[in-house]
Amino acid sequence: MSHSQVSYRYMQSVLDYLKQHQDRSVGELCQYLRFASVSAQPQHKKDLVACAEWLVAHCRKIGLDARICLTDGHPIVVAKTKRDQGASKPHFMVYGHYDVQPPEPLDLWTTPPFEPRIEGRNLFARGSTDNKGQNFAHLKAVEAYLKTGTPLPCDLTFVIEGEEEVGSKCLSGFLKQNRNELACDAVVISDTGMPDLQHPALTYALRGIIAFEITLRGPARDLHSGIFGGAVENPAMALAQLLAQVRDPLGFIQIPGFYEDVVPLSSYERMEYRRFPLKDGQLKKLLGSPELFGEHGFTPTEQRSARPTFEINGLTSGYQGEGSKTIVPAWARAKITCRLVPDQNPAHIRKIVCDWLKAHCPSTVRLEITAGHGAEAYHVSPQGAPARAALRALEKAFGTKPILMREGGSIPIVNEFKKILGADSLLLGLGLPDDNAHSPNEKFNLDCFAGGQRLSAYLWRELSSSTS
Repeated sequence: MSHSQVSYRYMQSVLDYLKQHQDRSVGELCQYLRFASVSAQPQHKKDLVACAEWLVAHCRKIGLDARICLTDGHPIVVAKTKRDQGASKPHFMVYGHYDVQPPEPLDLWTTPPFEPRIEGRNLFARGSTDNKGQNFAHLKAVEAYLKTGTPLPCDLTFVIEGEEEVGSKCLSGFLKQNRNELACDAVVISDTGMPDLQHPALTYALRGIIAFEITLRGPARDLHSGIFGGAVENPAMALAQLLAQVRDPLGFIQIPGFYEDVVPLSSYERMEYRRFPLKDGQLKKLLGSPELFGEHGFTPTEQRSARPTFEINGLTSGYQGEGSKTIVPAWARAKITCRLVPDQNPAHIRKIVCDWLKAHCPSTVRLEITAGHGAEAYHVSPQGAPARAALRALEKAFGTKPILMREGGSIPIVNEFKKILGADSLLLGLGLPDDNAHSPNEKFNLDCFAGGQRLSAYLWRELSSSTS
């Protein structure tokens, strides 16, 4: 029997196992989803510990060496394939998170967020797509290898944390403390998305971010607008006028230097963008927006994934209750984030934006700026050997040609993997655009779950051959 025939026989036994045990895998995923592992809410601390303990027990049950690693925050779960003494194999890490977003507002859920419900091919529960369902698909694929006695061509380490939704506060230190153990050839992350089941995707770039809050203070207290209105600056009006100067009618940011490090899309990237299946009309319908808007000369797909932004996330000032209260408010506040693209430096962008705001703020109010979090954009070559290996695995798993895409969100930890471990990340998302991540009625498509298991099964062979 030839090597290719042996390889096919081994691979088929893994795929058959996944298919035969799919109902059980879905049931186990439902167990995982019942933990209210909300990292942002202190009352769920015990739920996070219980979820981590369940995950460790499950990893051990399927044949992995697993342990809980305590941190100053929530625990990190580490699970590894058993190592052959003296063997030299490629080593890959699978990263995920077991913590979830707060489920509120609860009244908008059709059924309780931590009581999983299956409707058609969708599994509804908080954390189903972000991120329990996606990381669990990789665990099921490794289980299939181990339970069928199929040799893995590589060593694998799972790192599944409990603080991704609150900024991965402890993970960077954990990576530094365990740098030697976690050194790997690449990191695989399924915490992004794909346009649809006919277009599985490799995400090769993410936007970075800076966050900050600005407050304009005027009079020492709220004033009667009839007695004093017209004699003092209204901070809410001043804030609206200040922010209105940031962007021109064509959607371009007017802060000098904002675009100076932005690298134009290559012709290859633009060609890949044209394959993106979600058209403008479909996007408008999905978003429920009267019209789409963005920088003139760029497509909506480019605007939301490959261009930097200045976004007002929230505006607050004055009286917010029912009825009227005729005042000049003492202050006005805005929460701002700027999404950044590769080669933009967050510290530099923060400085030029803040300097511009200070220079354009009228002297009739006092400006305060409170800095928030920041992260660099991420980019990996879509034409490198690991990316090509991932694309081959995607095509085999889903039976259709995958696409390359950038995503507009930020996953700050991917830059830490690069800086600390020297490893690039392969972003192989299994979520769909309508999965309601971070929203009520979050769901995960069970065909994506099954496809993700097949993807993981193929991936380790393709990646291993690309590093040899």
